[in-house]
Amino acid sequence: MLNRRHIRVKVMQTIYAMHQNNSDNLDKEEKFLFQSIENIQDLYLIMLSALVEIRKSEEDFIDKSSKKHLATKEERNPNTKFIKNQVLELLEENNSLSIALEDRKITNWKNNDDYILLLLDEVKNSELYKKYMETAVNDFEEDKQFIIDIFSEIIAPNEKLYDYLEDNKLTWVDDIPLVNTMIVKQLKQIKSANDSSFFVPKLYKDADDKDFVKNLFRKTVLNNIELGKEFIDKTPNWDAERIAEIDTIILKMAICEFLKFPSIPVKVTINEYLELAKEYSTPKSSIFINGILDNLVKEYQKENKLIKTGRGLM
Repeated sequence: MLNRRHIRVKVMQTIYAMHQNNSDNLDKEEKFLFQSIENIQDLYLIMLSALVEIRKSEEDFIDKSSKKHLATKEERNPNTKFIKNQVLELLEENNSLSIALEDRKITNWKNNDDYILLLLDEVKNSELYKKYMETAVNDFEEDKQFIIDIFSEIIAPNEKLYDYLEDNKLTWVDDIPLVNTMIVKQLKQIKSANDSSFFVPKLYKDADDKDFVKNLFRKTVLNNIELGKEFIDKTPNWDAERIAEIDTIILKMAICEFLKFPSIPVKVTINEYLELAKEYSTPKSSIFINGILDNLVKEYQKENKLIKTGRGLM
């Protein structure tokens, strides 16, 4: 689930928080970093289980309505196409999802079912729902596309849901797009109503990625002063105190990768940190950072300081 760019974001944010809090407790901050990453799995489960809970909520509503003393004809013979959606049923019966929800004790919607009712109401009032329910076709591809659409267009962008998630854990703000993209990708990959290949993804692609979190964080923090010296004389038109703090962190992390991560190509490092600068810093930061990194690479190449292993890593 986690990609290298998002790892860099989490490390950057943790180092920034350390600076803001004047913290020098490396172990404590590293623990916070790994916990904030671990919480991404919970966010994924919360968002995905919202689909399951919406289906359950509508099923419960239909059942209660049909048992009313003065139930209408429509209530006695309801349109059950939504609750029989094959993708929703697949998710509800999926062992991987059920086990993960139980293991990680995800009970958010049981304690906050008002959000599920709110989402269900928005779904049922949408044109997507109306068009879906009008057709009598029982087609898996239609079912799948409908779920992808309501998740992408109604559930994921819901402002009240976003506020709830932000209030629950502030670190989730930057994780939401990553998680939602993963869920949509997985939904698109479901092949049939009997597809048993759906699974809750691992947080890290492999052990190397988890090591990358720790190494990037520790090597950047422990070499903070030395890394700063690498670029301070490359900014003659900038007072060091005027450089945005987030820019100095980005520069130090990038330089750390240049000098202490031999398996990461120089171009990859530059591209990744320029993207971080564009997203998290000032409008001109990426140009400023690109100029410094470009000059440093040329200097390091002349001095043979860039030791990269493997082909095409320069």
